[in-house]
Amino acid sequence: MRTLILSIISMFLFSSMAVADNGLVSVKSSHPVKETADRLENILQKKGMTLFTRINHSAGAEKVGKELRPTELIIFGNPKVGAPLMQCSQTMAIDLPQKALIWEDETGQVWFSYNEPEYLAKRHNTQGCLEVIKKVQNVLANFASAATAP
Repeated sequence: MRTLILSIISMFLFSSMAVADNGLVSVKSSHPVKETADRLENILQKKGMTLFTRINHSAGAEKVGKELRPTELIIFGNPKVGAPLMQCSQTMAIDLPQKALIWEDETGQVWFSYNEPEYLAKRHNTQGCLEVIKKVQNVLANFASAATAP
């Protein structure tokens, strides 16, 4: 009985989030792509983050006569956090600033995806930055949750 209850709780807690082996975290959104991206942009502005750019990949595809389901990429960051990560491992710079991909799958489900910070730390053999990595994990999870929640 205890195992069943724990399984149900786990399914409920993680039903909106999936972490793939490739280090990508994807969270289901309750909103269309544009609205999810708008919500994230507003959150970033309120938190004082630097919003570098927002790319509408679907619009780009349309310009060259191709069709792509709604797909937007938001690039953002904070040098107070990014610089220490790059000090721990300078190659981390290839994966910074942070990116959020908001996209619609073939079933119409919208997803908010981002790189898992621990995966990036392993990729770059980052040493001595565990506290910063954990902070980034929490911030990204909070951003994803706020942008995708009903």
